[in-house]
Amino acid sequence: MAEIRTDWGTLEVADGTTMRAYVVKPQDGRPRAGLLVFQEAFGVNAHIRDIAERFAREGYHTLAPELFHRTAPGFEGSYTNFEAAMPHVRALKDQDLEADARAAYVWLRADVGAPETHIACIGFCLGGRVSFLTNSILPIKGAVSFYGGGIATSPMGPGLLSRARDLHASQLFFWGGLDKHIGPEQTQAVAEALRKAGKPFVNVEFADADHGFFCDARASYNPAAARQAWALTHAFLNCHLGS
Repeated sequence: MAEIRTDWGTLEVADGTTMRAYVVKPQDGRPRAGLLVFQEAFGVNAHIRDIAERFAREGYHTLAPELFHRTAPGFEGSYTNFEAAMPHVRALKDQDLEADARAAYVWLRADVGAPETHIACIGFCLGGRVSFLTNSILPIKGAVSFYGGGIATSPMGPGLLSRARDLHASQLFFWGGLDKHIGPEQTQAVAEALRKAGKPFVNVEFADADHGFFCDARASYNPAAARQAWALTHAFLNCHLGS
């Protein structure tokens, strides 16, 4: 495992706003790849920072941007109080998220300092949706989405499946079979849209896992599913970024 350095950076976004981001990089040597880490609805909290650090210990240069920077800079919500996060979730617009993703991508590529270094993205819950959106607008080499609500049409909105034809890279999806927020009609719609668009993807469902199963700070944490998902994520990234 590599020694790491952590820091906070400030990114300029095309709409004139500024966005903080948690930056973690291997202490020594050139990173194997760059990785954008997209937050849940609870901000760039200890869980998201831990994920960025875990990947950095594996040799990735990671960046976790604060997607609520327009309404609640520095926000870190409680997993037992989702309502506190909802105003900030509702305020997000896809055009703003696109601008944030572009700013994060450009900043990370410059900070890595090697133009040929590949960049991938991973996201959780809200961030799982942002990972899909990012894949549709940027030339990343691989994308991972953990229980990404709102990719398919849902009560929350029309979704992103019209963008399936625009995906640049293979996408790995993780779903919980017990997830009441993202039912089988949505996960099936995601898979069908990518098949129809002729895009490569991997679809993984853990039948006994609920929404948020990867997060050890949530009541829904499922250690077995989390361990398997971590291993599968590394295998997927190694395949698309180089081992």
